[in-house]
Amino acid sequence: MPHPGWSNFSFDGIGTRWEISTPDQLAPVLTGELLAAVEAYDTTWSRFRADSLVARLSRGPGSITLPDHATGLQELYATAYRLSDGAMTPLIGSSLERLGYDASYSLIPTGAAQAPPRWEDVLEWTGTTMTAKEPLVVDIGAAGKGQLVDLLGGILRGAGLDDFLVDGSGDMLHSGAHPVSVALEHPYNPRQAIGTVELDNAALCASAANRRAWDDGLHHVLDGTTGKPVHTTVATWTMAASALVADGLATALFMVDPAPLEKEFEFSWLRVSSTGSAAFSSGFEGRLFT
Repeated sequence: MPHPGWSNFSFDGIGTRWEISTPDQLAPVLTGELLAAVEAYDTTWSRFRADSLVARLSRGPGSITLPDHATGLQELYATAYRLSDGAMTPLIGSSLERLGYDASYSLIPTGAAQAPPRWEDVLEWTGTTMTAKEPLVVDIGAAGKGQLVDLLGGILRGAGLDDFLVDGSGDMLHSGAHPVSVALEHPYNPRQAIGTVELDNAALCASAANRRAWDDGLHHVLDGTTGKPVHTTVATWTMAASALVADGLATALFMVDPAPLEKEFEFSWLRVSSTGSAAFSSGFEGRLFT
């Protein structure tokens, strides 16, 4: 709960836990609208559902028409793909499935790590139109949860609410006159924090190798040029005006040095390497524990 006395609306969606905190309890019609938005996002983008829109592309070549919000997602992915030389890609799904992070969450690898097809060879994605030249497993997990945080925030603002905190299991969007202090989870011990940061009318997102890890050294942050998990970085935090940008760049920082990203996006960041050292931007105004 970000502030004493605030109301908390909690629910499960897109495979994770959500909490929306507001000064007053949300009306049933508004909670219904929020839940419908989450379900609509899941039925569009989830590679874990056979009935999702993108799942059609996994069964064969073809085109799909996506909601309007796909344009912002495409623009972010296109930039991250370019800056990472293909390491961050929306086609990483096949590599994740091969390593066991599949629709049934088997967590049992079916073969050695393998890079997905190159975006430019097999997929055309322009705004709300996505066309696959062969069966493809689309996975927008690097930025999708952040975008959904933004969409829920937009619904709250549309209902006239100015004070709120949307928290999608650590991907947050804050609005209002009362900043919140957020603990930065220790990448090796979720019961400890490595520091705190104040969130004030902005988004804060994190990516960590320990959040979805299995087998021997396998986790969900893969390099799209190899299909292998990234092991040089263990955790990142980013702050930006939108959770879409913050979430996408939290993943991109596993694969790209901050400088090229800072030329394209306005954000601040903290990155923890596998050696235990931490680096951060001048704009990331937090407190690290020693």
